[in-house]
Amino acid sequence: MTAWASARGHGGRMIKTAFWILVALVGAFAVGGIALHRGETINAMWIVVAALCIYSLGYRFYSAWVAAKVLSVDATRATPALRLNNGRDFVPTHRWIVFGHHFAAIAGPGPLIGPTLAAQFGYLPGTLWILVGGVLGGCVQDMTILFLSTRRNGRSLGQMARDELGPVGGFAAMLGTLTIMIILIAVLGLVVVNAMKHSPWATSTVFATIPIAVLIGLYLRNIRPGRVLEGSLIGLALLLLAVVGGGWVDSHPTLRELFNLDGKPLAWFVIGYGFIAAVLPVWLLLAPRDYLSTFLKLGTVLLLALAVILMRPEIHMPAVTQFIDGSGPIFGGALFPFVFITIACGAISGFHALVSSGTTPKLIGNEADVRMIGYGSMMLESGVAVMAMIAATLLQPGVYFAINSAPGIVGVTAEAAVATISGWGFPVTVEQMQFLAKEMGESTLFARTGGAPSLAVGMASIFSSAFGESMLAIWYHFAIMFEAVFILTTLDAGTRVGRFMLQDALGHIWKPMGETSWYPSVLIASALVVAGWGYFLYIGVVDPNGGINILWPLFGIANQLLAGIALCVATGILIKQGKLRYCWVTAAPLAWLAIVTTAATWEKVVSSDPRVGFLAAADSLAAKLAAGALPEAQAAVAPQLIFNQRLDAVLAVLLSLILWVVIADMVRVSLRVVRGQPVPPNSEAPHVHINSIGPSKIGAEAA
Repeated sequence: MTAWASARGHGGRMIKTAFWILVALVGAFAVGGIALHRGETINAMWIVVAALCIYSLGYRFYSAWVAAKVLSVDATRATPALRLNNGRDFVPTHRWIVFGHHFAAIAGPGPLIGPTLAAQFGYLPGTLWILVGGVLGGCVQDMTILFLSTRRNGRSLGQMARDELGPVGGFAAMLGTLTIMIILIAVLGLVVVNAMKHSPWATSTVFATIPIAVLIGLYLRNIRPGRVLEGSLIGLALLLLAVVGGGWVDSHPTLRELFNLDGKPLAWFVIGYGFIAAVLPVWLLLAPRDYLSTFLKLGTVLLLALAVILMRPEIHMPAVTQFIDGSGPIFGGALFPFVFITIACGAISGFHALVSSGTTPKLIGNEADVRMIGYGSMMLESGVAVMAMIAATLLQPGVYFAINSAPGIVGVTAEAAVATISGWGFPVTVEQMQFLAKEMGESTLFARTGGAPSLAVGMASIFSSAFGESMLAIWYHFAIMFEAVFILTTLDAGTRVGRFMLQDALGHIWKPMGETSWYPSVLIASALVVAGWGYFLYIGVVDPNGGINILWPLFGIANQLLAGIALCVATGILIKQGKLRYCWVTAAPLAWLAIVTTAATWEKVVSSDPRVGFLAAADSLAAKLAAGALPEAQAAVAPQLIFNQRLDAVLAVLLSLILWVVIADMVRVSLRVVRGQPVPPNSEAPHVHINSIGPSKIGAEAA
């Protein structure tokens, strides 16, 4: 009997081994197919199969090895949610609920917009970076920071930097985090504004999502407390009704003009919304919006994946375009380093480290869940980025560039734009763009920069092919709402997080400002944070080149720098814990990000190409202004744009210096560890066995 059981177990292991070898071979074949294919088109299923195989192998083997050997995850160790359970901040929660919360918090617009913009280089570079960067970098960062914060009672990234590295590295990390947050939110707001600009249907739909969120918040708190399923169904039904109602608004002559807004008033709307979301009670707007967006995000991504599998669309964008030399019309800069900072959130995102060291570690009921929640959530977001790349690159390249190129690049008139784009070897006609705009329910799709409109066109094309050709306009505006909900969820949550960080900093100057519940402090800190990102949002709105050309690279640099700071903290802690031989797990992606961000900063500051360098762009614009060569409208905003370009250069240098200060501090501490010299003590909480926690402390939700 024992021999039979042993043989059976051996046979099972052989089957599993054979299965994973098959997965590896299929994945290698698919990656080789997308990398080497140079025909007219390639089927999107090649990319889907490659992604599924790589994610499966990464999660099954690499994440398990990191969790067991590098982090030493201990399922018998009580988490802070168990030890400090207070029913408010620390609450042991079922792992699937925590997974949903964590994914909703990290899944901002980055995995949607970054791949769409990077498609100007072709489908291949961005796709490879999403897959490799996600599995070896982003997923590892998220899981590692989540684990380290869980071991330290849910401390924030800045607090861990200060505790583990010392005051210099800690202060630099906190300053960099707050500055990066300001830039990040500004770019998110710009994407929303560009998606709604002169689109009454999109604008009315996005506007409607705010009272819907407030209504659901009131419904679940005051009208029908605890009726979560009811509130969810009502909220989702109202969101879909808002999309349909937007079409009615667009066809009504009076209402259409009411919502047909230019960039500046929409920017003021986003600024006002951000302030209100930061000061209102969390249950009234932010929580119900996040809750509803979770269903919308997961449902739409799964629907998009299903449609891609059913339709197997052809990728029309070349594997690599001529714009890898830095002459791209959407943003300036060569393939290296700019593809790695343009696609930030889909591969590795510093913003995730703020979430992984925020609320999530206070909810985890068992350390064993860190792998699924940290690595798994980021892997799912990387999958979203793959879907976005497919949706963007299945468009005809001429259409893609016509939507995403600013008038300052391709020409103000439709005729000039199509002539310029066709001259690049990507034919497109005015009639083709007019027909497409009509099909999507828009007056025009020319110069709809920011990535969101072209992504929505791609998503609508996939959805309509799979689920109904006659609903193209509905699908387009559903996709716009989907993107806007992604963005506004991150915008309002980010503003609130920025407010908490600023209150903490101001509290060292005047103690009452550090009280997060004191309303004057709430109002002042919220106003300062919103004023900071609102200023950069305004920069993008008045920029004749669409804003994305100057703000998205700065956003990408900032986000990757924040990831570098997080990996610095993780590397330093691993070395302090005697795991020097494993520190390459976080040190390798840290080294790559340090190289990429430093190279990108150097290019953005010293490049003589006005489309790449901040200072070169400022000097070129100043020369044109002095020569009287600018149109009146551009001349009016030129002084501000010149100042803003120079400010962006200063910020890029400052943020890079902050990363290198943190790296230097980490290296200093690590060398002291190796030499046996004193270092700041390990701030990890003492070990408490999970069996020593009473059932009343654990709670039913963690079961």
